[in-house]
Amino acid sequence: MTHRVLYTKPSITDREVAYATDAAQNGWGAKCYDYIFKFEDLFKAYLGTEFAIATSSCTGALHMGMHALGIGPGDEVIMADTNWIACPSTVVHLGAKPVFVDIDPASWCISLQAAEAAITPKTKAIVATHLYGNLCDMDALLEIGARHNLPVIEDAAEALGSAWGDVRCGSRGAFGTFSFHGTKTMTTGEGGMFVTNDPELNHKVLTLNNHGRVPGETHQFWSQVAGFKYKISNIQAAIGCAQVERLDELTRRKQEIMQMYRDRLGAENGISLNPEAPGTTNSAWMPSAVLAPELGVTRQDLLDAFAAANIDGRVFFHPVSSMPPFEDQPQNKVAWDIPNRAINLNSYHDMTEEDIDRVVTCVLSCVRR
Repeated sequence: MTHRVLYTKPSITDREVAYATDAAQNGWGAKCYDYIFKFEDLFKAYLGTEFAIATSSCTGALHMGMHALGIGPGDEVIMADTNWIACPSTVVHLGAKPVFVDIDPASWCISLQAAEAAITPKTKAIVATHLYGNLCDMDALLEIGARHNLPVIEDAAEALGSAWGDVRCGSRGAFGTFSFHGTKTMTTGEGGMFVTNDPELNHKVLTLNNHGRVPGETHQFWSQVAGFKYKISNIQAAIGCAQVERLDELTRRKQEIMQMYRDRLGAENGISLNPEAPGTTNSAWMPSAVLAPELGVTRQDLLDAFAAANIDGRVFFHPVSSMPPFEDQPQNKVAWDIPNRAINLNSYHDMTEEDIDRVVTCVLSCVRR
């Protein structure tokens, strides 16, 4: 049997090992935050935001950011039905209600028309989830938000490196969040980042992330509010520093893999891959293939073909509203349809062309059967 093709894994070099080793040996006592502060500085410099707060997960960053915006019981937060459950779960834990709307069939991100139509007097925010590296139409979403006096939150967990011209994804909303899970383009094992250009919001999240202790408080162990603790460790941040220093390289390799899929699958009738609108950059975190309905190929067909070829198969996100914690919203037709005929394509950094050809062969075997 040929080796298994994984769907993703991180790229770890001697630099990450050296930084983590230094943090483990020396990053204690007065130095216990050194790599965390460096990580935050490197990240905000890359992204172009005023502030960055490293967290233990993207979920934690979302939780604190939404809490800082005042989202709570009785409020509604509009988001795409095609999503990772962390986003709506955060809303639920704040006592608010996630309102699921349909996605755009071209971008696979939140539908502008559906988002605006869902606004009610209870709406507190709109979440723009940049799916698989694809970009939401932030110009239009920010205009909708401004017109209705609503903040737009950027869930950029999957889109680090995507951009509109020179403007990085995650830097435009009221706040943005990122994930450094082991599956992402860059990783800290587990980890995330909260970013914003709003000093007041940044101050609130800094306070929340330190058990409610206000920055600069002179009373030791004194909390002004009931806060959280979503802090990243110094060792994880050390790995993050090395990864940010390599981020252009890591993103470029993801884009090279995406281009190889485009070269091999792009001309095949009935196969759509991640879009990249003129003037934008798709960071290509997770190349994905959506097959036309007339091909008659199902998600299970694709998974079976991948399993037979010893290739990890990863499904396109199910609509969140179809899951047990929520109420079905089948009127979100695109979000409910696409996952039945789509699959994520394997894309770890050190994939070979032979590995990519094996994945392509599986997809084409289903299409041309």
